[in-house]
Amino acid sequence: MCSVGVVVVRDGVIAERFYSLIRPEPEHYHYWNTRVHGLTEEDTATAPIFPVVWSEIAPLVDGLDLVAHNAMFDRGCLRAAHKAYSMEYPDYKFHCTCVLARRKLKGILQHCGLAAVAAHFGIPLEHHHNALEDAEACARIALELLQSAP
Repeated sequence: MCSVGVVVVRDGVIAERFYSLIRPEPEHYHYWNTRVHGLTEEDTATAPIFPVVWSEIAPLVDGLDLVAHNAMFDRGCLRAAHKAYSMEYPDYKFHCTCVLARRKLKGILQHCGLAAVAAHFGIPLEHHHNALEDAEACARIALELLQSAP
């Protein structure tokens, strides 16, 4: 994990945003990962490590369900980071906007990737794979999907 974006929704409105780079340990980057998110070792060289960043995030998400597009990936990353630092992992309840989009938009969209679903709802996503922009798009998608008919 080399960055994290969190968007907190309260009462159907985006209430808070949080973004941070994370210095991974060990700090090695694979070509394909950098090609996806654009981050390099130089970008995160002075960034805080995961436990420091998570100490800021944990109070923001305390008591909340977590929502992600392809939640299995995000849950896996979060669990792995907690394990790597011998941190207790709260059993966060996750919801997946990708799964929900597949169900609610079946026959409407061929693909339910984040960019496709965001475009369907007219949600801007100029910097796909930027953690904060992806988190905000996911939050807005969740709000759209929850408002639409079952």
